[in-house]
Amino acid sequence: MQKWYHIIPKNTGLSIYVWIIFCILPFFFIFRASSIYEILTGLLLVFIFFLAYRFSFVSDSRLVYLWVSIEMAISLGMTLLFGYIYFSLFLAFFIGNIRHFGGFLSLYIVHLTLTLATIAYTFVQQLDSIFPNLPFIIITVIGVILLPFTVRYRNQQQDLENKLEDANQRISQLMVIEERERIARDLHDTLGQKLSMIGLKSDLAAKLMTAKPDKAQKEVEDIQHTARNALKEVREMVSNMRGMKLKDELIRVQQIIEAAEMEFTYEGNLGKTSIPALTENVLSMCLKEAATNIVKHSRATRCHVQIEASSMELTVTIEDDGIGLPETMDPFQGHGLQGMRERLEFVNGRLDLESEQGTKLTLHIPTVIQQGKKEELL
Repeated sequence: MQKWYHIIPKNTGLSIYVWIIFCILPFFFIFRASSIYEILTGLLLVFIFFLAYRFSFVSDSRLVYLWVSIEMAISLGMTLLFGYIYFSLFLAFFIGNIRHFGGFLSLYIVHLTLTLATIAYTFVQQLDSIFPNLPFIIITVIGVILLPFTVRYRNQQQDLENKLEDANQRISQLMVIEERERIARDLHDTLGQKLSMIGLKSDLAAKLMTAKPDKAQKEVEDIQHTARNALKEVREMVSNMRGMKLKDELIRVQQIIEAAEMEFTYEGNLGKTSIPALTENVLSMCLKEAATNIVKHSRATRCHVQIEASSMELTVTIEDDGIGLPETMDPFQGHGLQGMRERLEFVNGRLDLESEQGTKLTLHIPTVIQQGKKEELL
């Protein structure tokens, strides 16, 4: 509940319409009363209950027990006076949200005992207000028993998912930092020594320029040779950083998926497939992005990758058995799918998305890149 006027709980496992019915239902029981005094009393109790229910969510731990006590008393009164027992479900939901296990267990036992005692007392007294609703009362008792533990488990699961999300983001940041440090080390090892050598030889050549021109010329030639070697090594290093092998990326994807405790399966044979370097680089980036999305958002237990190659087209399918994408969501407004589609368009490829039972991404890339696109990329 985010606003002060939000009475209906979120993420309870019950439809919002069920909670709306529970909010409206007490008025039906109240207006069946015979006197205006009873009706006004019932309306006052409903107002105080929802007010206390709201305060129980926003108050600190010292006042929570006071508000819950008031809610239990009102629930007891509504059951005895009007036969309305369903406020106990609201209480059961709130008790499930209590983080401290001791407080949770204490309120759970008190609430369950009070609910069962009230129902037993009503039947002993043979009150007609509650007996006709016996099936619903049984369902309510089951809810009072199970709902607090269900809500508590949901909250713990959400906390773990949030921690996992934070851990994944932290891992991504550490990977970026590690990559930067690696590049810095490579640049230092590649250029540091050679630039120092060029600086020393330049100083020496300047000193020998007038006294010993032959030796100065030799030093200048050494400087040129060292500079060419340094440039060659830098180009090789940049080429290695840009070039991403699909076979190597598959191994990394498998490690990521299995580290998230998912089953990874692969079908295809890259050994017999000739893939242009540009196409392989694009596919590797898309495959990495898809695997990251599966780990972060899918809640899947299985990931399957399939690669099929023909003379004209290369098809890569990434499929999981997770929750899929919401129907109301534009799939290309998040989860990196728009970036994947743009990368594929650079090499005349396309992205197909299916989200029914899980999510299925199919990457189609022609094995021969059009010359215009190739020149544009270069």
